[in-house]
Amino acid sequence: MPIQEENNVDYASENPGVMHACGHDGHAAALLGVAHLLTEMKEELTGKVVFIFQHAEELTPGGAIAMVEDGCLDGVDVIFGAHVSSDLELGLYNVRSGAIMAAADAFSVEIQGKGGHGAKPHTTIDPITAGTSLVNDLQRIVSRRVDPIDQAVVSVCKFQSGNAFNVIPDTASVAGTVRTFNKETRTQIERDIERIVSGIELTGDVTCSLTYTKGYPTVVNHEKETAIVKEVMKDIVGESAVIERPPMMGAEDFAYYLESVPGTFIHVGAMTDDPDTQYPHHHPRFNFDERALGNIGTLFVSLAEHYLK
Repeated sequence: MPIQEENNVDYASENPGVMHACGHDGHAAALLGVAHLLTEMKEELTGKVVFIFQHAEELTPGGAIAMVEDGCLDGVDVIFGAHVSSDLELGLYNVRSGAIMAAADAFSVEIQGKGGHGAKPHTTIDPITAGTSLVNDLQRIVSRRVDPIDQAVVSVCKFQSGNAFNVIPDTASVAGTVRTFNKETRTQIERDIERIVSGIELTGDVTCSLTYTKGYPTVVNHEKETAIVKEVMKDIVGESAVIERPPMMGAEDFAYYLESVPGTFIHVGAMTDDPDTQYPHHHPRFNFDERALGNIGTLFVSLAEHYLK
């Protein structure tokens, strides 16, 4: 990810401005371990296991689409994925049926006005006031347009304009993210943003250019496969270690696999009392307790044994 790492560890990034800030290096290491163990056990297993080492989960449109198109799921009956979690205690497994992670879209709006002297605002077309109105109106989508029983997020994460205290600039830029679980809500919010941007053009006398990018769909775990994970893991690690958390607004391109093949996506606890394991994902200090990798191994090997032994 485009983050300057601040961890003082021997495996810190050697490349300025980029780091593993979400755990995917750990996922690859865990899967290599699982491949090693199952290779040693292959005489005891009947069937095949596909190990998916996927690129670009963090970069829309993600690597899963390319992997599916390349045939990684050909002949695959079920699929399972795991993700370390720095807000889940080490030793716990979050296993949930249905929607577990949100669909994620992005929007950006370029506002063209007419700049001028800050002392003569009447001679300008101010893109900042137009942008301010846009931000305020976008916040009303979830509070007034989305069913309160539904879940959605519209967050403006970027507002850039001007570089001097006494100059009204020509342009402003607003950008943000949309997170939803319901397909109809996702479509509605996109249309609402288009409508609001058109209104800002009229009321602000500015010209707006909207770019709306559809990201990953909702991660929806299949009921049967999720139940199998719960049953298998409760026998291995105990009932108290298998929990069910509410859905989260983060996104994952594992959703594309689940649209093609039945399966489930599991969050594996990686946080301890050590503060170094408690930084959130996408943080310059993100790290996790590496025993979580062994717990991913336990999960995957146990599932392989369930299906193939």
